[in-house]
Amino acid sequence: SEESEGEDPSERDLARIYERRIQWSVHKLAHRRRVVEELLHDLLLVSRERFLNSFFPVLQPAIAVGSACEGWSPQEEKDVVFCVLVPLKPPCGHTFHLELDTAGEMPQKGMCVYVELVCTCTGEQLGSNMLCFLHHCEEELMRNQEPSLLQTLCTGPYLDVQKIALWFQKFVTSAWEEVLQSHHYSMKVLPSTRSCKLKLKKARRKPLLVEIIFGVQQGDSDIFLSSQPTEALVPPSTTWLETYAVAEAMFFQHVSRQAPRHSCYLKCLQLCARILVDTGFSPYTLKTVVMHLLTLIPLAGWCRRDFLLRLDDVIQYLRCCVEEKRLNHFFFGNEDMPEEINLPTAFQTAQPINLFQNLVQDPDAHAKAVREANDL
Repeated sequence: SEESEGEDPSERDLARIYERRIQWSVHKLAHRRRVVEELLHDLLLVSRERFLNSFFPVLQPAIAVGSACEGWSPQEEKDVVFCVLVPLKPPCGHTFHLELDTAGEMPQKGMCVYVELVCTCTGEQLGSNMLCFLHHCEEELMRNQEPSLLQTLCTGPYLDVQKIALWFQKFVTSAWEEVLQSHHYSMKVLPSTRSCKLKLKKARRKPLLVEIIFGVQQGDSDIFLSSQPTEALVPPSTTWLETYAVAEAMFFQHVSRQAPRHSCYLKCLQLCARILVDTGFSPYTLKTVVMHLLTLIPLAGWCRRDFLLRLDDVIQYLRCCVEEKRLNHFFFGNEDMPEEINLPTAFQTAQPINLFQNLVQDPDAHAKAVREANDL
């Protein structure tokens, strides 16, 4: 191309490596994401028919979340997991109340979902034949109506993550033959206590790994409670952990709408994620750094020709944060938050939360992080 004239041969070699290993990965991830979204769309269509007159949670349209669905991944292709969050709404005759787990602390706190029965005597829910769980006798309810959510997927009055995961796994197994993807893929449900993990296999192709997690929305915000545990914490089955994954997905959608065509921010994430493997810096640290930079550097500065400059900015920003022992959580007290991201009021007024607090408290960890940042 005209842009290549006068380039150093080593730069052309770098460009070929970039196209083959980074550009290809981003396009492949986008294609596989579309397959996953189509699968979930079809499964949820079947679920609406199956559970139309039941009192199981109402499954809302799936939301693609996590690094692979955003277009980058720290894993090799064979290990990439595509994660989708399925929001849950209360069925007719029920309502959800969120109760703070007093043992939980921000930035990721735990909450319980209290399920309460509500009177339906004057409503027209599910047609005129629906009986009110509060005001009809138990014998009549047992004889003429499906069990309430409290009787199926709750422990005591609280929504139980493990019961929901098992229920959904059984549904997927029974519904598989009804979705279009069953004609092209074989499917296996993998063991999981808090989500539904699927392994899809197509002839002579690498397996496609999908994890379906469940969420309860906090008000009308983009912050959810999630069934997914953290690496460090597997909470009780009635505890749901606050997740920012949907807000992060909304942020990357906002950036993709505003950024110039062929922008390089996903390529920066992809390459840096591979560079940071086997260091003490987590993929979430990298994502936080890039999200901050995407609000600090005009999106016009993320064109393909700026790739090496932006790559250097990512590493230098990370290095400065390590030296200062401070990396602010992106969603707390951030004045640069795009208006499209809907956050609870408490998030908007909160003091910034330091993701590098451990470096403040542990001099040895800080010294190690400084060495790794300098090596980068």
